Amino acid sequence: MRFLVVGAGSWGTAFTRVLLDRRHDVVLACHTEEQACAIAEDGRNPRYLPAVDLRGVEAVTLEDMPGDVDAIVLAVPSRAFAGVAASLPGDAPVLSLTKGLDPATGERLSTRVRGRGVAVLSGPNLAEEIAHGLPTAAVIASEDGYLAGQLQHAVNSTLFRAYVNPDVVGVELCAAAKNVIGLASGAVDGLGLGDNGKAALITRGLAEMTRLGEAFGARPETFAGLAGMGDLIVTCWSLHGRNRRAGELIARGRSPEQAIAEIGQTVEGITTAPVLRELSQRVGVELPITEGVCAVLSGESLSELVSRLMGRQPTEE
Repeated sequence: MRFLVVGAGSWGTAFTRVLLDRRHDVVLACHTEEQACAIAEDGRNPRYLPAVDLRGVEAVTLEDMPGDVDAIVLAVPSRAFAGVAASLPGDAPVLSLTKGLDPATGERLSTRVRGRGVAVLSGPNLAEEIAHGLPTAAVIASEDGYLAGQLQHAVNSTLFRAYVNPDVVGVELCAAAKNVIGLASGAVDGLGLGDNGKAALITRGLAEMTRLGEAFGARPETFAGLAGMGDLIVTCWSLHGRNRRAGELIARGRSPEQAIAEIGQTVEGITTAPVLRELSQRVGVELPITEGVCAVLSGESLSELVSRLMGRQPTEE
């Protein structure tokens, strides 16, 4: 197949390598002409995962994206997703790799793709590990079963195992919510609250994610799968996790802006947290961890938040 990958950050770069390993033709659309030229000349991304071999890729700018492709992969920040989706040439279906919600509307990102087929990919997929050829698994969700199967066949390998799932709502809400829980998990690390506290937070975070998903008609089993539990575990525990790292830095005194600057890449949880809170309030679902993350991002003391969460009225699990 001929793929257009839009977004040459870490995840876009790593996924381009996945496609190259499956012998697909790949066009990689970069944010700047400088980045596109460097990839075209050296076969390396100068800023993100520079060790990844991108020889054979056709690197272009966003202004020069071709329309004659079989599928488009979107690997851009959530804040840019709707605008990029609206500017795509041709009518090829979209596979979204972005984990978040539309900050302007609160909508799931797949709903911002108009007039073409759409699928979403999620799971425990750290770009750094995929770039080093380490094994992983992912789920591809779409209301179009044929499209999901076609994309599954296109990316599945002995290193990148792909499953299909019709629950687009659940997969997208998992992808958005797990980043917020990742921020809280990093704060646990930053405060030195131990593994018991972290495990409790992750478990209650999963329950929180599942409640929200069920309110929107998602399948509970999706939250126990790769997009839910799988991605949540790696987000909250891995040293590569940007959201976990950002939470740790904030707990140690950095502002959210300083944490993002130090990490040097998009931290989706910081963008998603207030959007997720608003979404939950819209349907009357209580998300205490998400509420707490939003409070800390707005300046509340972390120690006060921990006391408040631990002091909540005991209830059934």
